Amino acid sequence: MDFGGGDEIRFERLGRAGIVTLTRPQALNALTHAMVKALGKALDAWERDDGVDVVVVEAEGRAFCAGGDILHVYEAGRAGQPPVDFFADEYRLNARIKRFKKPYVALINGIVMGGGVGISFHGSQRVLTENAQFAMPEVGIGFFPDVGGSHLLPDLGGSFGMYLALTGSRIRHGDALWSGLATHTIKAEDQDAFLDRLCATGDPESVLRGFFVPARRETDRPVLEAIARHFAQPSFSDIIASLDRTAPSDEFAAKTLATIRTRSPTSLHVAWRQISAGLTLSMDECMKMEFRILNRMLAGHDFYEGIRAAIIDKGSTPRWRPAGLDDVSVADVDAYFAPLGEQELDL
Repeated sequence: MDFGGGDEIRFERLGRAGIVTLTRPQALNALTHAMVKALGKALDAWERDDGVDVVVVEAEGRAFCAGGDILHVYEAGRAGQPPVDFFADEYRLNARIKRFKKPYVALINGIVMGGGVGISFHGSQRVLTENAQFAMPEVGIGFFPDVGGSHLLPDLGGSFGMYLALTGSRIRHGDALWSGLATHTIKAEDQDAFLDRLCATGDPESVLRGFFVPARRETDRPVLEAIARHFAQPSFSDIIASLDRTAPSDEFAAKTLATIRTRSPTSLHVAWRQISAGLTLSMDECMKMEFRILNRMLAGHDFYEGIRAAIIDKGSTPRWRPAGLDDVSVADVDAYFAPLGEQELDL
């Protein structure tokens, strides 16, 4: 089946299922604009198709999807043509997945970050194997946890979502399951049998009952309690102050604070407000808010500087502007959330 996307994404009808496979393993299945548009077309067709009971998204290689194609974003932005249209279509797709009327199963067997989260974790079943690793590391490249991060992360108990947003920390399948990010965990060796059964029945919940293998949480209780204590503070500056007070005598606080201090100060302030606001917003409202932030990020400094340091000059230290956490004003942050007028995201 051809919905576009060339050799970057494959679409198949197998039994009762529509199967989507990301096929850019050499690029860790990073999302391109063509992949986003093709997946959107497939969902439109399969939602109307009475022969398709369930949609499954999977990927080739060792990563599910490591995010968007940020090298392209960097090059386009530096050429004075930031790819706003790519992000607009990506955000529309994220919202489309959230309101998809049929079961949407993400089968994740490897790294899932950024844009990969957007095409998987808004679906009805998020199925992770023991090889899965989840992260929203955007503040480390001067960006923010987009693709619906403001809808997904606030719902995690114990301020775990705020912790993930502000640190960019990676978690494995057990933490994903127990936090509510994943709905099920299965063994990697069972993936083929799981898919075969799902294609035959079209009923993910009944099939998952036979393959579900509970995963133990990787983060121990004292650390979870520390996360809840520090990251539930009523402001970003209060989070920093809480970590700072405890750091001299607590290894977790010291390491966490050191990690946060390497991130973009602007991104941290924006992310804190974004995740806080998302708690009371619908998915569509979150996507419109994120599109406002996105437009300002693409016109700013830190996103391009973060990509330069991480991708262009691999491993170099980014030079954030402003450089200090205390140098970002309330007015600076307000500007990222200001309305876009006629350029608002149309869902």
